[in-house]
Amino acid sequence: MLSVGEKFPSFELTGVVGLEPKNAFETITDQSYPGKWKVYFFWPKDFTFVCPTEIAAFGKINQEFADRDAQVLGASIDSEFVHLAWKNNHPDLKNLPFPMLSDIKRDLSEQLGILDLQAGVSQRATFIVDPQGIIRFVYVTDLSVGRNPQEVLRVLDALQTDELCPCNWKKGEETIHV
Repeated sequence: MLSVGEKFPSFELTGVVGLEPKNAFETITDQSYPGKWKVYFFWPKDFTFVCPTEIAAFGKINQEFADRDAQVLGASIDSEFVHLAWKNNHPDLKNLPFPMLSDIKRDLSEQLGILDLQAGVSQRATFIVDPQGIIRFVYVTDLSVGRNPQEVLRVLDALQTDELCPCNWKKGEETIHV
């Protein structure tokens, strides 16, 4: 698995960015959103049970990521058409403010080292990538356990201080000065 300090891989994927088929799809690459921090989070499959709770939770705090100059991007191994169908059929996903990327060929998941070979799906992984394309945070949970988007936001805040941050540090608190 790629880890902290490594370059996030190059990719070109189709993202679902709307609800109507004629304007729902957009090509997104590692070069999209230049100068921004990126928060990539992967879920195993669409039309499942844990995944929509996480996706909706990231959607609810998307503006907080945007306020920190970060772009959220969600992804799974499902096709863009499955993403669109799920988005149109799940009330918590209809108004998602970030793209749902289709890694149907599993290329990005393989490059990242997060393809669960037994299940054939992406692991439940999160990467915070700085504006230079360097991975600064990796968070992976078991396929059955949802992650905490607030914790991802807290870590982004800490990374953006460029300071030493103690355990459970939150934005606005003192950092460690050596």
